[in-house]
Amino acid sequence: MKPSLQLKLSQHLALTPQLQQSIKLLQLSTLELEQELEKYLLENPLLEWEDGVYAPAASGSPPAAAADDGETKAGEGEPEVPSDDGESWLGPPENEGGYANSSGSFDDDDNDFQDVQAAAISLRDHLSWQLGLMGLPARDRSLVQCLIDALDDDGYLTQPLGELAESLPPELEIDPDELQIALCHLQNFDPTGVGARSAQECLALQLRALPASETRTLALRIVNGHLDLLAARDFAKLKKLVECDDEQLRDAQIAIRGLDPRPGARYAALDTRYITPDVVARKVRGQWTVSINSDAYPRLRINSLYARILSRHRGSNLAGQLQEARWLVKNVQQRFDTILRVSKAIVDRQRQFLDHGEVAMRPLVLREIADVLGLHESTVSRVTTQKYMATPRGIFELKYFFGSHVATETGGAYSATAIRALIKQLIGAEDAKKPVSDNQIADLLSRQGIVVARRTVAKYREALGIPPAKLRKIL
Repeated sequence: MKPSLQLKLSQHLALTPQLQQSIKLLQLSTLELEQELEKYLLENPLLEWEDGVYAPAASGSPPAAAADDGETKAGEGEPEVPSDDGESWLGPPENEGGYANSSGSFDDDDNDFQDVQAAAISLRDHLSWQLGLMGLPARDRSLVQCLIDALDDDGYLTQPLGELAESLPPELEIDPDELQIALCHLQNFDPTGVGARSAQECLALQLRALPASETRTLALRIVNGHLDLLAARDFAKLKKLVECDDEQLRDAQIAIRGLDPRPGARYAALDTRYITPDVVARKVRGQWTVSINSDAYPRLRINSLYARILSRHRGSNLAGQLQEARWLVKNVQQRFDTILRVSKAIVDRQRQFLDHGEVAMRPLVLREIADVLGLHESTVSRVTTQKYMATPRGIFELKYFFGSHVATETGGAYSATAIRALIKQLIGAEDAKKPVSDNQIADLLSRQGIVVARRTVAKYREALGIPPAKLRKIL
C-alpha cells in the first residue's frame, strides 16, 4: 500500500449557477419570491425596484431590452444599457389582459389609513374590564383576576381549584372556598359560559341564563345527565329517560344546538393570511383566457447609472454582479412564463370545472401537462406548488386541479374531486330524519355508472368534514 495518483475520465450532469437559480425561483411562492428578491437587492447594488418599491408591473409586453439584455450592439462591443428614462428591464410576460392598474403611480394620500386596523381585544382584557366595573374588595378582585389568568383560549378553567390554591403563595392563606366564590363571580361575566370546567357545565351556564320555560328545563336535564345520549343520537332511549315526546325533544335539541361550547374562542386572535394569485382566469367572449396577475409580478430593473458606468469601464469588479443581475432578471421572467404556460394548459383541460363547478372536474395528472408542454414532471410539480389561480369560482392552488380518478362502468374515469362534490350534493339533499348511509351513497353513485366502494365513500365524506349518518340524524 502506497499513495499514488490516478487519472479518470467520466461524464456527469452539472447544474450551472444560472440553472440552479432558475429552479430555486420557480419553486418559491409569491411571498417567498419577494423576500428572495429583497435579499438579492441588498447584495447586488446594480438591482433595484422600479420607482424604488416592490410594485405591480404595468400591462403590456416586456421591453425589448429584457429580451436581449445579455447581448451587445452590433459594431459597438459594449453592453446594452437601459435608457435614461428609467424604462424597466423586466415587464410582465405577454398575456391576454391582466390586472393592471390604470396608473403606474400611487398617491400617498390614498394610503394614509392602509395599515390602520382596530386592535383585537383578548378574552382576558374583556374579562378584566368587566372586573374593574365591579365593586369587589381588593382580595376578591385579585382572586377573580387569578382565575381569569388561568383560563384557556376557549374560556375554560382546566386547573382544579384546589391545585390552583396550592400554587398561590402560602402566606396569602387562600382557602378553596374563596376561589369557589371568585369562580361564581367569574361565571356571571360575559360571554356566558366562561369559567366553566367542562363542556357540560358551559352549556348548563348558558341555559340557566335563558328565560325560564319548559324547553329550558328539559334541555338542562339532558345536558346535566344525558348529554352522551344526545351526542350519540339515541333519541328513543333519551325520550324514555326524560319522559318527553318527539316535539319536546326536538325543541330542546334546537335550544342546545344554539349554545356556544367555546365561549372564549370569539376573542382569539386570528392570523389572517391573504393570498395574491399568480394568474387570473376569466371568460372573454365565450373563451377562457389566462393572464399573469400584475400584482404578483415584480417590477425589477438594473440601475441605469451603474450599468452606464460599467459599459465604459469593462474591467470593474462589478462586472460579475452585472451578469448576475441579468441572470436574475431573465430567470424571474422565465419563472412567470412557465407559470403562465402551465396555467393555460390546466385551464384548457378543466374548462368544464370553470363552467359547471366541482362535479365537472376531470381527472388530471402532472405527467399529462408535462408531456403537452415538453417539460419535466418535477418542473410541473414545482410550478403548481404554492402558486394560485384566481377564477370566477374562487382562488385555487394550481395543485387543486390535479387529482386521482375512479373508473366508471363505461370504461371512462371520474375525478375524485367530482365524486366528493357528488357525495356532498347527495348528503345535502337527504332527509334529515333518514340520512343516507355510506352504503346507500355507494349504491346511488353506482346507478350513475361510478364504481366506488363503501370505504372510499367514507374516506371522501370524512375529508369533507361530514359526520356519519347516525350523527346527522335529527328528529
